[in-house]
Amino acid sequence: MILQERIELLCRLGQYINSNNDEWLDTKERAFNQNQWFVPEFIESATQNIAQYFLQEQLLKDWAAKYKVSEALIHPLQIGIVMAGNIPLVGFHDLLCVFVSGHYAVVKVSSKDEVLMKHLVKKMYEWDVRVQNWISFADRLNGLDAYIATGSNNSSRYFEYYFGKYPHIIRRNRTSVALLDGSESAETLSLLADDVLQYFGLGCRNVTQVYVPKDFDFVPLLNALKKYPDFIDYHKYKHNFDYHLALLIMGGKYYMNNDTVILTENTSPFSPVSQLHYSFYTNRIEILNDLKKDESIQCIVGSGLVPFGGAQQPQLTDYADGVDTMAFLKELTK
Repeated sequence: MILQERIELLCRLGQYINSNNDEWLDTKERAFNQNQWFVPEFIESATQNIAQYFLQEQLLKDWAAKYKVSEALIHPLQIGIVMAGNIPLVGFHDLLCVFVSGHYAVVKVSSKDEVLMKHLVKKMYEWDVRVQNWISFADRLNGLDAYIATGSNNSSRYFEYYFGKYPHIIRRNRTSVALLDGSESAETLSLLADDVLQYFGLGCRNVTQVYVPKDFDFVPLLNALKKYPDFIDYHKYKHNFDYHLALLIMGGKYYMNNDTVILTENTSPFSPVSQLHYSFYTNRIEILNDLKKDESIQCIVGSGLVPFGGAQQPQLTDYADGVDTMAFLKELTK
């Protein structure tokens, strides 16, 4: 299977994602039934973003050309992919990288996100049986040529132990932040609400902390964060909301609450579900330089940075942890 054939197949997959095919609609419903964090709205958002920003012919051609991907590798390698399951199809980009580069992907899916991933690959099998040679699934990834593994800081230690002697990319906990200056319009803050609340804030590209000037007015932000009022109807989210609110009350800590999101001052960029941390700054340049050096930060939303509302719309060249996956795969063949 040459590169052009792989790209054509991926474009067909994008068209399928955009369809109202009964089988696809049923699969999305099953994915929600399996994992209640994968509400239909967010499954739709994740799959539409993949179709729009990843699975377009010219985008794929330009991306492959940037790395001088050959039409067919003479000696393709077996690349193990350990996928996370925090948001729908979060591991799709890794699979896309391996498939486009011409290597064989051996995938261990997360139990939280196996329905969507396995279904899309199954459709590719149906359209071209040769895909079974390029993409397979396994519970154990033993003796492969290289590995790409995504997990928590804790699981990364196991990945290092098992995969450390092979060429690898191992990803750990990351999150995202926003840098505000107080001049943001209501429209801008509404976009920021998407960055904070899409996928219930579970993604590494979700904003979990905002940096604000000392005189910042929180009222417009609190109003903007009411954008998803039905969150409180989801028992998993409400459980987190009630639990963390109770902790703040019992701890006598100051907080702000709009009945959907809790804001509290905290220096940690990692906030629990239903909570958004904030910190004050005095010098924008200094805090921005510090954030750029922080390896736990995936992206920074703000004026002149990642656009407001764009955190959960990564492009093909937006690599997790800032590690160029395609360059890594290209280097393996040298």
